[in-house]
Amino acid sequence: MDRLALILVIIGALNWLLVGLFQFDLVANVFGGTDSMVSRIIYSLVGLAGLYCLTLLFREREQAKNE
Repeated sequence: MDRLALILVIIGALNWLLVGLFQFDLVANVFGGTDSMVSRIIYSLVGLAGLYCLTLLFREREQAKNE
């Protein structure tokens, strides 16, 4: 679950990078505009993944095993 959430957050971050630098929304362009149902689902999944990744900030790290 952590990896999936992280992948979605990275996709969202890259999309925002494209919006910021080039005014190009890749998700909207690929899936038919910002108002299309598929784009809205992707935006929602990325947002939920971002919320889930907040939990990573508050988890204790596992200690590396001494070999």
